[in-house]
Amino acid sequence: MDETRKAIIITGAGSGIGRSCARAFLDHGYRVGLIGRRIAPLQETADGHPDALLLPGDVTDPGQVEDIFSKAFESWGRIDVLFNNAGMGTPPRTIDETSVEDWLAVVNVNLTGTFLCARQAFRIMRSQSPQGGRIINNGSVSSYVPRPGSAPYTSTKHAVTGLTRTLSLDGRPFNIACGQIDIGNALTDMAMPMTTGVPQADGSISPEATMDVVHVASSVLHMAELPLDANVQFMTVMATTMPYIGRG
Repeated sequence: MDETRKAIIITGAGSGIGRSCARAFLDHGYRVGLIGRRIAPLQETADGHPDALLLPGDVTDPGQVEDIFSKAFESWGRIDVLFNNAGMGTPPRTIDETSVEDWLAVVNVNLTGTFLCARQAFRIMRSQSPQGGRIINNGSVSSYVPRPGSAPYTSTKHAVTGLTRTLSLDGRPFNIACGQIDIGNALTDMAMPMTTGVPQADGSISPEATMDVVHVASSVLHMAELPLDANVQFMTVMATTMPYIGRG
């Protein structure tokens, strides 16, 4: 095993932010584990790169998550970084119009999936030699303020912030750092509706500013590259003029 280069696992690596980050880390010399439910998008992300490890699976399934992390550790001999990126939302709806099934689906991916992957990464980082590693959670600006009609998504992202803080504290004795990146309007397929019009707090439908997703990738890379005695606890990277600060 080549243990001289850092190894990172990225969830939700088959598209959007996950894909952009995976390619940035591969370009930077990392060994990169790509987690996603379908193998074809992971293959597209990897594009034949020899340092990409395809890890198809469901982050909401405890058994699959354990198997995925075991496979990565067996392949690399250690795990240096986890980027907990997998997430989903639902169309804007008030809480009375939100089905229980939609609520549970969002909670399972955004919160339980983040917990399960962090749990396995923490276990490995605690026991590997040299001890330690870094966990980076994808929070979203919704971890601070909601969009209209986003009860499931916003609730899970607030919860991710609590998990980030707890992992930061619990990881100290084991040289495990945990930070969170809160992203606003990175232009991916999921964010494409921002360019044509999305609901605003005043009830209107308006387009919003977006930013290139490569700025998210470079930000996550910066967080990952810090030595373990330094940590970006929370970073917000967002389209400069999106309606988030003040009145927008």
